[in-house]
Amino acid sequence: MPGDRDVARSRESVRARVPQGEALAVWALLIADVVAVLVVYSVHDAAELYGVSGEGIAGGASRALVQLNFPVALIVIPVVLLALAALPGRAWLVGAPAIACCAFVAVPGVVDENDLDARPINAVAAFGVVLALTLTAVAARRAGAGLAPAGAGDRWRAAAGAVAVLVSLPWVAAELGLHLPGTIFFLTDEPYAEPGEAATAAVHLGHHHGFAGTLFVLSALVLSRTAPTGTGLRRAYAALVSLALVYGAVNLVQDLWHEQVVKRGWTAWDIPSALVPAPSVMWALMLCSAAVVFVLGFARPARAAQR
Repeated sequence: MPGDRDVARSRESVRARVPQGEALAVWALLIADVVAVLVVYSVHDAAELYGVSGEGIAGGASRALVQLNFPVALIVIPVVLLALAALPGRAWLVGAPAIACCAFVAVPGVVDENDLDARPINAVAAFGVVLALTLTAVAARRAGAGLAPAGAGDRWRAAAGAVAVLVSLPWVAAELGLHLPGTIFFLTDEPYAEPGEAATAAVHLGHHHGFAGTLFVLSALVLSRTAPTGTGLRRAYAALVSLALVYGAVNLVQDLWHEQVVKRGWTAWDIPSALVPAPSVMWALMLCSAAVVFVLGFARPARAAQR
């Protein structure tokens, strides 16, 4: 019927106005990180790193594959929703498998923080990441690569992002294969021995889960500038981005506390780990905090609802 065709055209027009600039910015950040991991784990001895046994190009590729699982696969799930908002409904035939494959990394045992050598099972989430990147590329071609208009919240986002990067400087250097020179603010290459283990640098070279938290925080801040159209999709997107912000912030603080407070000997108390989902007080607090962030309207800019 003519009326149905008009509605369909209207929906397609709305989808065409969901630019992918924020998604592309997140992809640029994540790809740069994976490349850094590939290079650093290829050129450094496994003894200088953490949780790996391989060396050379094979060792670097192995660790990069695991990096695509965590944190990349989890970060890009809301990015898939943003791409789907700019594509025809049939794009869900790719989007749904992409989300399922990326979420597979949450299955216990897919990624072991103490054994970061790649295994065949890690190909599942990596395939989801490839599908997600493909969807973003197609959506950007269709809807454009522009950023959402500047808003009042951008100053707060920039400030929060700057703080996250500042406290992450030792991890940024480690991700690049360097030890940040020790200062009054940061322990870096000073020897430290975990209970029952040989002494290593306080901040080992390579990736840290605290920096994974930083990547979650930065990605959530960028993605919160925009949102998909459609009430249901927008709410799901906002919920995921809100959880990413809280999850990232908690893991950033937890690792920072351990490396810069506990390792100085100022206290023996550690913030409980929140890296893996578990029925714990920490995860209950995180989920409640994410719910509060969601209710406050994070990742639901008013202009997105007006598209």
